[in-house]
Amino acid sequence: MSSRGLALAPPAKNVVLYRNGDPFFPGRRFVVNQRQFLTFEAFLNEVTKSLHAPLAVRNLYTPRHGHRVAELGDLQDGCQYVAAGFEKFKKLNYLHPGRKELRGTRTSEGLQWLGCFLPPSTAAGILAHLGCFYCSVFRNGDLLSPPFPLLLPKSTPLQWDALLATLTEKADLRSGAVNKLCKLDGTQVSGGEELVNGDYYVAVGNEEYKKLPYFELLVPQDSVCKTLWYVD
Repeated sequence: MSSRGLALAPPAKNVVLYRNGDPFFPGRRFVVNQRQFLTFEAFLNEVTKSLHAPLAVRNLYTPRHGHRVAELGDLQDGCQYVAAGFEKFKKLNYLHPGRKELRGTRTSEGLQWLGCFLPPSTAAGILAHLGCFYCSVFRNGDLLSPPFPLLLPKSTPLQWDALLATLTEKADLRSGAVNKLCKLDGTQVSGGEELVNGDYYVAVGNEEYKKLPYFELLVPQDSVCKTLWYVD
């Protein structure tokens, strides 16, 4: 057999993509396999569908400096990129999505407070003292995306339908709208009074809750012990 017939396909690459100009999108992980995506355009079409982009994704940029990726082979394993249409690259802090709040910065991975990185339990305690509720939410059946933070003011009565609408926007589930919120053991939360500050939950659509090791696989264990490291 010809050695050409034995040529191995390039190894798959894991990348995380953000939406251009969206400071709150936590990023979505993609496995780039050139046996599945024969062309760069085919991959961009899949990105458009997965990110629910309002316009077709036609360009990828590096998140810090906005350098354009020209072809599929230019993607680097383990790196992050920003997905855009034909519009210009918008320079934001994509790697730590969120906005400045309460003199700290909330990110998809926790809370950076006055220059120190805080674990979720510490962050929840500080925010509770300042009148805010803080928890972390996984996506049902998704063992690739890290949990996203949910920050709510305690001064405003919690409307459950409004909370589900917020979760729908933040979770961006493939199955559509978030219809229920579950604890990690699968128990469904029926109202805001059952939520525990600093805990982890799973956003679920119309499908059944999928009992998976979300916490074990998506929350680095060293972050639970080290007070100056943060995850969410």
